[in-house]
Amino acid sequence: MRQFQHIVEVATRGAGLIEVTDELEAFVAGAGIEAGLVTAFCRHTSCSLLIQENADPDVQRDLITFFRRLVPEGMDWVVHDAEGPDDMPAHIKSALTQVSVSIPVAGGRPTLGTWQGLYLFEHRARPHRRQVVLHLIGE
Repeated sequence: MRQFQHIVEVATRGAGLIEVTDELEAFVAGAGIEAGLVTAFCRHTSCSLLIQENADPDVQRDLITFFRRLVPEGMDWVVHDAEGPDDMPAHIKSALTQVSVSIPVAGGRPTLGTWQGLYLFEHRARPHRRQVVLHLIGE
């Protein structure tokens, strides 16, 4: 078994989905692993990772709208607001989604479906610099 790691730096422009599928695929291809497992891990508590459709941008818009309605800013019971009104809502959205995703590798490629992509889901209103750690193990 061989293992490889890489950190993907992602600059966000505020709340939204940023596709990182190209970076994932390039990392796997460059490692030369034919069969294995790649894990993506988000090193933050106010953004998350999603595998989601990458063909129709309406899916992304609807997901963002859904989470804004589910966890809106301005909830009067929220205590943690050290970094602004989007602070605790961002943490809740991250808790409802995931910070780690594992994808099988076969034939030297991640086995994502035809319409699937890997996304960093930024939950904060302001731009941030985020890191996604990729870890690949296999042969």
